[in-house]
Amino acid sequence: MEKTITLIRHGKTLGNYEKRYIGITDEPLSVDGEKEIISRHYSKCDIVFSSPLMRCVRTAELIYPEYKPVIIEELRETDFGIFEGKNYIELADNKEYIDWIESGGTAPFPNGESRDEANSRTMIGFEKLIKLSGDCKNISVVCHGGTIMAILSSLFDGDYYSYHVENGEGYTFDLSSDGLYYGLCTRSFIR
Repeated sequence: MEKTITLIRHGKTLGNYEKRYIGITDEPLSVDGEKEIISRHYSKCDIVFSSPLMRCVRTAELIYPEYKPVIIEELRETDFGIFEGKNYIELADNKEYIDWIESGGTAPFPNGESRDEANSRTMIGFEKLIKLSGDCKNISVVCHGGTIMAILSSLFDGDYYSYHVENGEGYTFDLSSDGLYYGLCTRSFIR
């Protein structure tokens, strides 16, 4: 069965406004983040999946109030380790942060996950949601920027960071009946 999958990055949190590394921290949407989500126009779906973190669950509830999001634990954001909750200004003199930047973002986060670990976990979650979607044709997934980059760089090649997306924005692509992913396009949901 053909499926259309829409990946949506959660709305803004206070940490997003402050450009902090908010990975596993269970931070809520900000008031302005909620307003931004409500002001946009999102694709209709038959089922909605979400990361377990409250910023994603709340975004899913705002976009799709008629659905209870199906939680997929593996779709959570990357564990940023000792960088968690900090921004680049606070980390500017941190040797481990400088080393991570110089690695092109490929080195593991100190006391956190490596990109490969996060990508592997995310793809397990993605495969799980495809199975759980059953006969649903239009699937929406509310998750994190890192989750989206992991899924798309795994399915469509390209550089991990080339799939960066702003809060409340996303991508749509299709899954053919013979298991091929195709038709990737960016999505702006601003009215």
